[in-house]
Amino acid sequence: MPRKILLFLVVALIAAFAGLMLTKTLPYYTFEKGINFLTTKSDETNDNPVFRLGFYVHITTSLVVLVLGLLQFLPFLARRGPGLHRQLGKGYVIGILALAAPSGLILARFANGGLAAQVGFTLQCLVWWLCTWKAYRAARQRQWPLHVDWMLRSYAVTLAALALRGESYIMYYVFETKPIETYLTVTWLSWVGNLILVELLLEAGLGRYFLREFMPELRAKLAA
Repeated sequence: MPRKILLFLVVALIAAFAGLMLTKTLPYYTFEKGINFLTTKSDETNDNPVFRLGFYVHITTSLVVLVLGLLQFLPFLARRGPGLHRQLGKGYVIGILALAAPSGLILARFANGGLAAQVGFTLQCLVWWLCTWKAYRAARQRQWPLHVDWMLRSYAVTLAALALRGESYIMYYVFETKPIETYLTVTWLSWVGNLILVELLLEAGLGRYFLREFMPELRAKLAA
């Protein structure tokens, strides 16, 4: 029971974050250049069609895969059968492999903070792509424990956006770090820290927990 309560709290936190991100994303669809995050970019960057394409693809697909990934870990949806799980999974995988990660690489090229930030965001997108691909390949090979483990790693990187904002708040307001120190730290910590945490949870049996408690019927049907 404590595990299910903890899962509920985590799901609620991610769902609340997704709602918050939606409210912050909607203003960008006016396609104005002088709003919010875009004000941190030079006129040259804002006028660059490659940057603008990457930006709008990334903010859209990142929010979609955040929600699709969350739905994959809801037990009542998993128990509805493999059909829904497959469709949600396909949307998540295609969203990252074809859209969110490649567009993230474009944004990494234009990242503020110099080479350290550019390398950090680039590696994040490459690791995100690789974890998602390995999760997909494991599913195709019907290696369900591996599939769950790699999907959890993939989603840990998906949640880097949440971690980045939370860690930035704590560093800036609690530890009173300088803005550039905060930014460069969370550029790396947001996804590397998430991966370290998920590895510890996997060692503690998180993947086995999902298979055992939430997906026994689904696993049996998929293996048939």
